[in-house]
Amino acid sequence: MVLTAVSGVALLVAVLAVVLVRRLARRVDAITRSYWDLRYEHTRLRSQVARLDPESSASVEPAAPAPSVSFVPLSTIRKKDT
Repeated sequence: MVLTAVSGVALLVAVLAVVLVRRLARRVDAITRSYWDLRYEHTRLRSQVARLDPESSASVEPAAPAPSVSFVPLSTIRKKDT
């Protein structure tokens, strides 16, 4: 009798967990979609403003490019035997 009750409660908790996880997954998906829509819209509006007022966008200097780091093999920096 007790085993049946515990099994029933465990099954109910599992079903409730699946329902909650599905709902949260839909909310995360909606928030992610909204984020990317807003980011796209922001970029589109920024390009429109840049076309309308090219002087303001020309006054903003672009960021300096990051220095390129090339691969240095360890054999070139190891100590030489003296």
